[in-house]
Amino acid sequence: MVFGNRAGRSLGFVHWINVVSVRIPPVTATGGLQKPGPSGGLHPKGALLYHRSAWTTIAVVAVSIGIRRENFVHTRARALIIFATMAITIKNSDEIEKMRVAGRLAADVLHMIRAHVQPGITTGELDRICHDYIVNVQKAIPAPLNYRGFPKSICTSVNHQVCHGIPGERMLKAGDMVNIDVTVIKDEYHGDTSKMMFVGEPSIIGRRVSQVAHKALCLGIEMVRPDIHLGDIGHAIQQYVEDNRCSVVREYCGHGIGRGFHEDPQVLHYGKPGTRERLTPGMTFTIEPMVNAGKRQVKLLKDGWTVVTKDRSLSAQWEHTLLVTGTGVEVLTQREGDGL
Repeated sequence: MVFGNRAGRSLGFVHWINVVSVRIPPVTATGGLQKPGPSGGLHPKGALLYHRSAWTTIAVVAVSIGIRRENFVHTRARALIIFATMAITIKNSDEIEKMRVAGRLAADVLHMIRAHVQPGITTGELDRICHDYIVNVQKAIPAPLNYRGFPKSICTSVNHQVCHGIPGERMLKAGDMVNIDVTVIKDEYHGDTSKMMFVGEPSIIGRRVSQVAHKALCLGIEMVRPDIHLGDIGHAIQQYVEDNRCSVVREYCGHGIGRGFHEDPQVLHYGKPGTRERLTPGMTFTIEPMVNAGKRQVKLLKDGWTVVTKDRSLSAQWEHTLLVTGTGVEVLTQREGDGL
């Protein structure tokens, strides 16, 4: 997910966005600013470039990624920004097998924690249980812990929290809905997945927005195959969600994954058919649409991490890590015998 900058610290989420004119060398023109968060997702506007010509003025939407606002050198509405070039990595057979292992472990964590999601438990207790299971049983590493300063091992986003909720003293009560987002590192490779879980019986709206978000994920997964464009997937997800009178969060998106927690490409959950990257066998990435029951606008809380809906409407998210195969897709974070 996405991370930003609060009070000069290089962590967290989208905290500021500037539209500026910049001069940029041609070697960096294909790069981009990545905006990962502790549980996946990237900011889609981190690398939006409109070229005129090399070393001339271009328009950029720039997002802080540990580059602080004061580090942008402005001269008559000009800024010189050096972009880190990233490329999509195609995994070989050994890397894919390691990702299968990490993906299965992440799925097992979600399966284990489900029984603990009961009225009266705190999100901090859920985090402790997951941490102990990952470290002591799986002999693996919880990727979010200390990632860009994130203080916990999982993300718990309750009700109108969209993503990156920090586990703490909040006690779950009957009727709550919570997204639990888990990323496990095993043998240096990541598996990233999340699910919605209900505390007792959810509200009608809560169940519905969760179902829409899950179906949107499934639609996206079903489309994954060689030569399809990411814009095709984003368009299908957006159309389905909006046809069901919900909205897709646009500030946060899926991401490539592998040895790195967040890699290229950025996987938007909206868009136009025939645009963005074309899928190739060996690509690995997440699809993780964030769906609001109300309007799509979100805001970042003062903790620098938790993202909530501006209108306080309920929000839901489901996520899987995927591998593009020669004929379609393999869901790396799906437990054997489980549905999506």
